[in-house]
Amino acid sequence: MKNVSGTIRERRTVRRFSDVPLQQEVIVSLLNEAAGLYEAEGTPQWRCLYFGTPGSREELAESMMAKVNESNLGKLLPAKMKGLLKKQITATPAHIIFIAEAAETQQQRDVNYAAVCSIMQNVQLLGWEQGLGMLWYSDPLILSESFYELIGWREGEKFAGMLEIGCFDKAPRGRKRTPAERKWTIIGEDNSQLADAAPFSAYNVLRLLNEAVWAPNDGMREPWRFIYVTGDKTGAAGNLLFSDEAPSLPFLLVVAAEETDPHKQNEDYAAVCSLIQNFQLLARSEGWHLRRRIPKWVYDRKQCESFGLRPLERIVAVLESGEYKHYSNSGFSSPTVKITIN
Repeated sequence: MKNVSGTIRERRTVRRFSDVPLQQEVIVSLLNEAAGLYEAEGTPQWRCLYFGTPGSREELAESMMAKVNESNLGKLLPAKMKGLLKKQITATPAHIIFIAEAAETQQQRDVNYAAVCSIMQNVQLLGWEQGLGMLWYSDPLILSESFYELIGWREGEKFAGMLEIGCFDKAPRGRKRTPAERKWTIIGEDNSQLADAAPFSAYNVLRLLNEAVWAPNDGMREPWRFIYVTGDKTGAAGNLLFSDEAPSLPFLLVVAAEETDPHKQNEDYAAVCSLIQNFQLLARSEGWHLRRRIPKWVYDRKQCESFGLRPLERIVAVLESGEYKHYSNSGFSSPTVKITIN
């Protein structure tokens, strides 16, 4: 990525696309590069489906409109309005549907979903640099039986969303983000004075977080919070320090608020994953070595509460300075990644 900081801040959600056609090779290249930029511990499994021809977009539109037509709202909408909705789908040059594959454990399900959401953010950033706008769409209203049949839905899979992609004439205005320090807690001593000596000091972490918060999130809910741990004065990290999964000090816990509505809960988790991906890209651009993990202890509620986790919150990732166990799923020949061209 040429200008990570600028691209993250400048990227906008685009809802109106021009009729400039897109080449399939461009989309596949974007997907490969986006997958290659994702780095975290674990082996995520995900797949995506690309709809880029007039025929495939027509089929997709029919499946997306099926539930709308059957709903009470759909029955009230005039035929002309429904026709316009369908036309908007078929006229969009490209659609990519992203799916996190099924897994036996909650930890692996989270690994899969975090990866696919992060890769979707990478696609948006890389596409923006090439003059492509995108809309991340995940409304459950499109999840009809015919839609599931079209995408070959398998039990236990999780729909992460669809990226609608195309060229555009004018970028929408951006909206302000809440500074990261307003959602920031330190456990232990403040090591901000180590700004020059330690990339992962509080000063530098906050500096990058204030850029990373320019992540997509529906309705500007900004569902994230940050807990920066530098020591064990409160006893919060005590048990972890004797564990094989203990992160090295200092470390950053990135937390997501959990809405009671399942759809909003998934959207918020995806938004936090996008923020974390922004942070990783920014850190890499400055030469940091960063580890991103979802260790088993984050599923221990008592352990999480010792770090000040509140009700209806969960830890999405643990970030720490140091060498990471590199994972790259670039190249769709990987058995854990699948793309279907429609």
